Amino acid sequence: MQVEVSVQDCFYTAFQSATADAEELNGLIPAETWEIWFEQWLETLSPDLPPADAYELSLRLTNDAEIQALNAQYRHQNQPTDVLAFAALEVDCPQPPIEFLASLPLYLGDIVISVDTAYRQAQQQGHSLQTELAWLAAHGLLHLLGWDHPDEASLTQMLNQQETLLMMFGLNI
Repeated sequence: MQVEVSVQDCFYTAFQSATADAEELNGLIPAETWEIWFEQWLETLSPDLPPADAYELSLRLTNDAEIQALNAQYRHQNQPTDVLAFAALEVDCPQPPIEFLASLPLYLGDIVISVDTAYRQAQQQGHSLQTELAWLAAHGLLHLLGWDHPDEASLTQMLNQQETLLMMFGLNI
């Protein structure tokens, strides 16, 4: 399975001055690591995936100000949040011909994570920023694949799946 991940690190300047030192952020999670993680996660989640030879998604690492603007625009909640997921797959959306789909990666959507919020949450939970970022990325990926948590039972199921995905790489919450 081929996975293309576009990683946009848009937070370094604002985040470094506001929260952490450059040592902590320098090379925190390279794009290659994100690609490996998403590829393995999608392989594990393949029963939940529409069939395709390749998949594509974007990951934007940003700050509280930008994620608050997105949260206000798309969810009508004018406050920062930790992660937003914008799924590209819609159940009732007409699909192009199958031969057209075979030539392109299947675009799953966009995940946006506030590194500011992730840093605070990592401090509160007593684990690394890397672990928190991976936790939030796994959560966003599950949303891209149609998982949701409208009730306690579905939230527990989703959190358990996130934990399983992180344990694949030795990251424990």
